[in-house]
Parts: sequence; C-alpha cells; structure tokens
Amino acid sequence: MMDRSLKALSLLLTYPSTELQAAMPEITAVLVADSRLTALARRELSALCGGLAEGDIYDLQETYVGLFDRSRSLSLNLFEHVHGESRDRGSAMVDLLETYRTGGFEPVTGELPDHLPVLLEFLATRPAEEAKAILADAAHILTVLERRLAGRESPYAAAFAALGQLAGTVAAKETVEALLAEPEDDPQDLAALDAVWEETQVTFGPDPNAGCPQVRGMLSRMDQPARPAAAGAAG
Repeated sequence: MMDRSLKALSLLLTYPSTELQAAMPEITAVLVADSRLTALARRELSALCGGLAEGDIYDLQETYVGLFDRSRSLSLNLFEHVHGESRDRGSAMVDLLETYRTGGFEPVTGELPDHLPVLLEFLATRPAEEAKAILADAAHILTVLERRLAGRESPYAAAFAALGQLAGTVAAKETVEALLAEPEDDPQDLAALDAVWEETQVTFGPDPNAGCPQVRGMLSRMDQPARPAAAGAAG
C-alpha cells in the first residue's frame, strides 16, 4: 500500500515546476490529513505548500537551486553527507540501485539513486515498518538538514521536520551537534561549484554479481560525520 505522505514529501522536495504547482492542492490535502504529524508540522507543511503553489515559478526555482544544488551542506544526495568525496560513494550508489531493482523499483529520473526524493519515492512503496526503520537510521542527517534550513529561515525545513516525525525517533543530540559543528565548505561562486562537481562525479551501474543489500546498512552510518576525502581521491 502506498504511503501517500512519503510520496507527497518526495514531490515537495523536487525541483519546482508548473506541474508541481498544479498538484499542490492534492499534496497539501494528503499532508494535513496525516495524524502521524503534529499540528504544528501540518501547519508548517501547509505554509510550504502554499508558497510553492502561489510563488513565481522562476523565483521558486532559483531558491531551490540556491539551497540544494549550490550548497553541499544542504545536498539532497544523502551519500554526500555519509561518504563525502571518498570512493565508497560510488560502490554505495551501485548497492542502492540494486536494492531499488530488487524491490521492483526503477528510478525514472536523471538524479542519482541517493537523491532524497528518489529514496522517499521508493520508501513510499515499501512496508510501513521497513520505511520507518530506514528513516530512523537517517534521522541524524535529516535533523541536521532541518536545522540548517531553519537557520536560513527556509520553509523547506518543514519537510525535514515531518520526515523526522514519520521516522518516529529523535536523533541523538550529541551526534547532531557534532555534525552541525563540521565546517560548511559550500562553494562561494559558480566557478568553485563547477570545480567541486567535476572533482566529485560518481560513476555507477548495475553489478551482475551484486546480491541484495539493505538500505538500512547503507544509511546506518549517517550518524557519523562524513570522512574527509583523501588527497587526490575521485568519487
């Protein structure tokens, strides 16, 4: 059975489009009706949905890119926070893609498999306890992203607060504080951003010898700061 709230949150965190704006009434209705979320969470999600529905599409797109595409500290590619620029990120990507395919899920997007909206779309199709457990394993990084967005007064923080509530767990305060204490090395201009992405490109593809790795195993180290890349390492 589809978890409609996870699907709705997956859509909320995608690049804004006129199609997304048209779907906002339905997305809003799903989220404000979810009793797993607090009244405050539902109000803040309603405000986020309203802003996305009514805002100028070009302004919305510019804001999205500024937050999630030009800021490594807010990246929606989860393994960026787990593996940083290490070579482990590529193999983890292969494993995650195999997990999707084993579950009968084939991403139809140009995004990497660890892109949060893609993962949420997958989890929306999984049994409730499995999806909840995977979100719980990611609670630390989701909380950090919520805190960083709240610090920038971004309404997108509401989506991460909701994910934390759907996970049904509270991230350890010490771990969150340790992650927040890590310096944010976001590029300060487009040239620097291009250089970062050139250095951190990830290649992956189906592994015919792969088994059926579990997403929980791949996300279980999200409560640890990403390891610094070795000199000259390529993703």
